[in-house]
Parts: sequence; C-alpha cells; structure tokens
Amino acid sequence: MPGFETLTVALIAWIALVMIVSGIVQGALGLGFPTIATPLIALVTDIRTAIILVLLPCIATIVIALFRSGAVKEALAQFWMMPLYMIGGAAVGTRIFIAFPQFPYALLLAAMIVVYLNLDRFGGGEWRVVKRHRHAFGAMFGVAAGLTEGTANVASPFLIVYYLAIAVQPALFVQAMNMCFLVGKTTQFATLASAGGVTALQWGMTLPLAVVAGAGAWYGVKIRGRIDAASYRRWVRGALFVIAALLIGEYGYSRWIS
Repeated sequence: MPGFETLTVALIAWIALVMIVSGIVQGALGLGFPTIATPLIALVTDIRTAIILVLLPCIATIVIALFRSGAVKEALAQFWMMPLYMIGGAAVGTRIFIAFPQFPYALLLAAMIVVYLNLDRFGGGEWRVVKRHRHAFGAMFGVAAGLTEGTANVASPFLIVYYLAIAVQPALFVQAMNMCFLVGKTTQFATLASAGGVTALQWGMTLPLAVVAGAGAWYGVKIRGRIDAASYRRWVRGALFVIAALLIGEYGYSRWIS
C-alpha cells in the first residue's frame, strides 16, 4: 500500500472526501471523525499514514464543535473530571496493549457495543442506577473509555453509553464528549510530535485536510441544530452500530492483508 510520500491525486481526492464526510458526522453528532476516517483512509494507505493524516483534522473538528455548540461552561462544571479519568484509563490501557499487542481489542469493544445496543432495544439501556450514582459511574465509564482509547484507539462508545444513560441533552452531550476527545487527541499529537519520525513538513501537509474537515464540521453543527433530542439519541445509537461495524471490518481487513 502507498505510504505518506506516494499519495496520488486520486488518493488525495478520496482522502479529502473522507475528511469532509467524517467532519460532517463529527459536527452533527459530536463524535465519529477518527472512527470513520481512519479505517477508510487505511484502505488506501498504511495505518501509520492514516493516523497521521487524521490527527490534526480530527483536532480541528473537535475545536470547531466546542466553540460552536455552546454549553461549554455547563459541560466543564458537570464533567470536568471525565478527561482526567480517561487519562488514567489510557495509561493503563497503553500498558496492557504493550504487554498483549495481539489481543483483538477492537473485536472485544465491538462485542460490548452490540450487547449494549440490544439491551437498549429491550429497555435495558436506560439505567436509573447510573443516574442515581452518576459520579461513581462517571469514574467507571471514564476509565473504561481511557482503556479502550489505549488499546483499540476508540474512546467514544463508553462515553456514549454513560451520557445516554444519564439523559444528557444534545448540546451538553457534544461538549462533554469533545472535552474528552480534545484531551486525548492533543496528548496523542504531543506524543507523536515529540517522539520524532514525522517531519514538520508532513504535519504541515495535513493542514489543508484540517481545513476541509473543519468545513465539514462547521456544516455538521448546523445540521445538529435542526435535530430534536429524541432523534439525536437515535442517531447516536446508529453511530454506535456503525462504530461496531467499522471496528469489526477494520480487524477483518487487517487479518486479511497480514
């Protein structure tokens, strides 16, 4: 597969299309950019290149969602601790990944999503106990999100389950999610940038893609403004289903080419 330096015009056009579509999804739902963009770009390049190409555009969409969605102060007041829980979980998850790199973490996460979606279908997804003990469960789900970020590179499923369980409204949901995403992705960028191996020119080449993704997110936020709370919850559950399918597909594809 082509790497960073051998991208053709056709591949760049495909990557730009993926960026804008993923940006629209991120803007509309407040999640999904890296989960959609990374496997679709990895289909035409290597996974390392995909991660590098996605990182700065992902941060751009998160920042746009944070500044255009409102409710920032309320999200900080209620959920400031969630990014901290994620950092702790990610530290443990990264060590687990280093110790057992061949374990199918993506498949395990996909299976847990499927179980949750079926519980929700039969009325078991609305957990009153989570509402009653939201701080204790916040710690549990925040650490779990960090664990999956460190092992499967996906944090959103456990955050979605938690915020849906406590019936957070769409605007606050988006801000609470994006606070966690911003901490995770800026930490990832800082780690990669300090570790070397990616030149300043290569990072700079992803900036136009960040503009494209940001434009998609800007439009996506407008779409979200026209979605009522009930429809938004259905869309988010649908996004969980897509995330599970992408995780399974990405794992199967990686096994097929290996």
